[in-house]
Amino acid sequence: MGTERRRPAPRQARDEVLAAAMTLFVERGYFGTSVHDIVGASNVSIGSIYHHFGDKAGIARALYAEQTARMDALIAGIAARHRGAAERCRAIVAALFDLTEDDPVSMAFMLHVKHREFIPDEKPVCSSKPFESMRRIVLEGIARGEIRSIDVMVASTCLFGGALRMITARLDGVLPRPLPDYLDEVWDSSWRAVAA
Repeated sequence: MGTERRRPAPRQARDEVLAAAMTLFVERGYFGTSVHDIVGASNVSIGSIYHHFGDKAGIARALYAEQTARMDALIAGIAARHRGAAERCRAIVAALFDLTEDDPVSMAFMLHVKHREFIPDEKPVCSSKPFESMRRIVLEGIARGEIRSIDVMVASTCLFGGALRMITARLDGVLPRPLPDYLDEVWDSSWRAVAA
């Protein structure tokens, strides 16, 4: 008998393509990755890729939508489980630190890849739904008097900007220890900058 290539279920094929594409986009960049590279890395046929996504830009759009939805669901879950701006914002930082350690490729895709170069119709990452949700939590904290009455972008940058920079430093190999080791110090500095 000859060897037959396994035909993955449609959802599985889609997930395999997205996982392969994300890794390749992070490692080689969008323009340095071809559809044939994605075929080779995912073991899914080129016809299946075109059927599910249309083209490489369709893969990138689907990947961006999936990752922003994943991050927004994470933030929504935190907002539902925690009360108050300090608890919610600290939990978000902790979750982002954990996610970076558990799935660095996803975080590199979200924070390192320049999405607007290849999907210009999408909002910049800092204007995407997860970041809007983070700013909404900050606005609620300002309204309740937990956070000083300052511009929401300034407050959000103080609360999350340092943590995001720590994430990129970890992804770049600059930080020697896992991000959770730095959580208390990063959070304390961030909260002191905005606390009422």
